[in-house]
Amino acid sequence: MRPFDLSVYLVLDPLLCRDLSMVETTRAAVAGGVTMVQLRDKEVGTARMIETGLALRAVLAGTGVPLIVNDDVEAAIAIAADGLHVGQEDMMAVEARRRIGPDMILGLSIETPQAARAMNGTIVDYVGLGPVFATPTKADHKPPIGFAGLAELVALCKLPAVAIGGLKVEHAASVIAAGADGLAVISAICGQPDPRAEAARLADAVRSARARGNDAAARGHARR
Repeated sequence: MRPFDLSVYLVLDPLLCRDLSMVETTRAAVAGGVTMVQLRDKEVGTARMIETGLALRAVLAGTGVPLIVNDDVEAAIAIAADGLHVGQEDMMAVEARRRIGPDMILGLSIETPQAARAMNGTIVDYVGLGPVFATPTKADHKPPIGFAGLAELVALCKLPAVAIGGLKVEHAASVIAAGADGLAVISAICGQPDPRAEAARLADAVRSARARGNDAAARGHARR
């Protein structure tokens, strides 16, 4: 499995990206500091997913940024993507791992403490926790959990975690303070006039939040 960084996790939305395209949005966002890219399109079949995924893989070649495919295991394998992400209502994680093999990154959405406790950390490589806020890009999501709920799920999962659900640059500090490794965003980048600049703002916000956390921890250690 290749290494991955959840700091700024871009989830592509074909509707929001319609003016610039998902491929060009990705090119600009990665130049700005996006660290992972997920191809998510619930409205098309596997053939179209493969077509888009191959174009994205070409754009990401040499950047070190992994390409994750949402839900469609056949597309992920055909694209030779770096990973697959599944939700609680999608394929079971154990079946997904069997299909993709040991080397591909596997992410799993976790929405409740019950799901967090039931998760098998030997199968899954990272978790997507939320929704922190309600989001129009996924109408069937569970009730929002807020930052307190995010912190609870982070503590239960004990795996690399990315916060999901309605997140913007102004939420980066709260996400990092809750213990997550980064935030997944859609509309904060997709459909924006300058995806590169928005990605850079997000990356800077995450770095600043971590630096403040490290400074606070160092001061606490010095007092002890």
